[in-house]
Amino acid sequence: MAERSFAKEVQHLRIGDGEAFRGEGILAVTKALLQCGVGYVGGYQGAPISHLMDVLSDAQEILGELGVRFEANASEAAAAAMLAASVHYPIRGAVTFKSPVGLNVASDALANLASGGVTGGALVIIGEDYGEGSSIMQERSHAFAMKSQIWLLDPRPNLPSIVKAVEDGFALSEASNTPVMLELRIRACHVHGTFTAKTNAHPPLSVEEALSNPQRRTDRIVLPPASYMHEQEKVKTRAPAAIDFIETNGLNEIFGPDDGAVGIVLQGGMYNGVVRALQRLGLADLYGETEVPLYVLNVTYPLVDREFLKFCDGKDAVLVVEEGQPEFIEQALASILYKAGGKTRLLGKGPLPQAGEYTGQHVFDGVAEFLRQHAPGLLPDAKRAPNREVADSDLPDLTGTVPVRMPGFCTGCPERPIFAAMKLVNQELGDHQIAGDIGCHLFGALPPFEIGGSTMGFGLGPASNAAFDGGGERRPISILGDGGFWHNGLTSSVGNAVYNKSDGVIVIVDNFYAAATGGQDLPSSRAHNTSKSTNHPISAAVRGIGVDWVREIDRTYDVGRMRDTLKEALTTTHVGPKVIVASSECMLNLQRREKPLVKKAIGDGVRTVKPRFGVDEDVCTGDHACMRLSGCPSLSLKQLDDPLRDDPVAYIDQTCVGCGNCGEVADAAVLCPSFYRGDVVHNPGWFDRLLAGLRGAVITRLQRRRKARRLGFEGSAA
Repeated sequence: MAERSFAKEVQHLRIGDGEAFRGEGILAVTKALLQCGVGYVGGYQGAPISHLMDVLSDAQEILGELGVRFEANASEAAAAAMLAASVHYPIRGAVTFKSPVGLNVASDALANLASGGVTGGALVIIGEDYGEGSSIMQERSHAFAMKSQIWLLDPRPNLPSIVKAVEDGFALSEASNTPVMLELRIRACHVHGTFTAKTNAHPPLSVEEALSNPQRRTDRIVLPPASYMHEQEKVKTRAPAAIDFIETNGLNEIFGPDDGAVGIVLQGGMYNGVVRALQRLGLADLYGETEVPLYVLNVTYPLVDREFLKFCDGKDAVLVVEEGQPEFIEQALASILYKAGGKTRLLGKGPLPQAGEYTGQHVFDGVAEFLRQHAPGLLPDAKRAPNREVADSDLPDLTGTVPVRMPGFCTGCPERPIFAAMKLVNQELGDHQIAGDIGCHLFGALPPFEIGGSTMGFGLGPASNAAFDGGGERRPISILGDGGFWHNGLTSSVGNAVYNKSDGVIVIVDNFYAAATGGQDLPSSRAHNTSKSTNHPISAAVRGIGVDWVREIDRTYDVGRMRDTLKEALTTTHVGPKVIVASSECMLNLQRREKPLVKKAIGDGVRTVKPRFGVDEDVCTGDHACMRLSGCPSLSLKQLDDPLRDDPVAYIDQTCVGCGNCGEVADAAVLCPSFYRGDVVHNPGWFDRLLAGLRGAVITRLQRRRKARRLGFEGSAA
């Protein structure tokens, strides 16, 4: 069950030649693939490209009608390896995944693909995501392109340009026999717009047809001596062919006047930000008409020397707007200028930040500073002074008063009680060396749990703890999610632990989905999937690879059982890895499925019971230990009106989803009996009303009796 369904939107993929296609970037990419006669598509989910996989999954019927093979690959490496179909056959193929982590995983397959080269167009659509909104290390894809000599496209972030980039990518790949990467930033993935569509095309050669006539060329196989020839071929044949194609077909664009004292060279993905900055400076309009010449690199690798030098001709200075670091493009352009004996001053990092996402303010400040230094005459008088539109001194410094907002588990997350149990075990047995993994469970490293101290890659949690698995006073604990388990963890982590007779404990968090990437199904998902094979237990897989100490917990909210199982794993005399599979459905996906059904049932007048949890204010002592062992966003504080009680008590707000974790934690930790559960009955029947009346009458009678026995201090008037 993916985070978002595109079942309605994908029907627009059927529109034909001349019709207007409206939607967001990921839908435009899918439509462009179909228009280009793609023969197969695959990939692995990961922001900001997850929704493209969801679109492809929802569009399987349309793909099937065109004879297009779709594969939701087990990893980015598996996706990249799928492009091997384009090596010996003139079949266009495309795969997609998140960058840079996806490229890290896929680099071996991509290096081999780039070495042997391709016959059919091979396109790798990567989701570039860095800056403050990113959830991963801050790296660029550009280095991978240069390392393997894979051409890199970075189109302007509007639908016509994105669609054209897909078309150009396939054509460039075939013209130079080289795979091509298409980079889409998060804003490009979700930008909305329109473009003129073309009719979908059946692949000239489908994968089914290729199977009936197998092809093979020995010189394309990456083995000596062919592999030595491939490197020479890249330099002497493929790169010149690519540069010629880029230049002849005008893949890069130039906007603005033909001459000028200064100019700006920019990645295509930076176009909107640069034009907006120029508009704020009074040098461009809403439609991109600019007074400053722009050289837009829709292809950022390889660069075309002749185009760049022609753009620099007659200019005193050129600014390079290149997001991220290192400044690969700036360095390459400086080299081109130097070798050509150019006199144009080249600037980039300096006026613009050295690293990080280029926000609108960053681009505005950088462009304004560049123009003040090298073309002040272009600026209005008010913009020539070296000050920001909003001075830093005008902005209040909130760093000392507003705490950093940490990411955390969702309300009702089934992974929260696992860490509560671990915290209880640590209190009893002492602190343990605990390694985390990529995924939602990594939030356990943050308050209030502060459990887990490292993360080395998706599915590598137990592998990252391998140095501690040789025995010691306390066993190490490793955490692994079900997504990471099927991606890489089964072999690299669990298999590694079995082979090396590790003594550690591995906790596999099974929430039924690849929750961190948008809730896609997995082999172990409990749901029925019409196009994929699910319901394959993780416990069976780990036993099959050689683990013989396995415990399964099918309800992680049972904190007491979770705690006791962890203690057993940490104290048993069993030799070899100990694996605990802790399972409960992701609360986000559960709520996405159940909330509409409950709402409809209530609207239809059907009797519906919804649990609600609360805290008895009279019983709560206000020590807040429940929060230190839960951290649920719905568990908050409430100040009482009682003047004799200064400390606030625990309080459960309206966002509670009724998982019961707070009460389970309180019970397992022997904290207090203040938590209670109440069932809210919607559309009650006659028996519910009768029962509620009887309960109300009994409670009222008991309250009156207690009040009558209470000692009072009211006296008569003197």
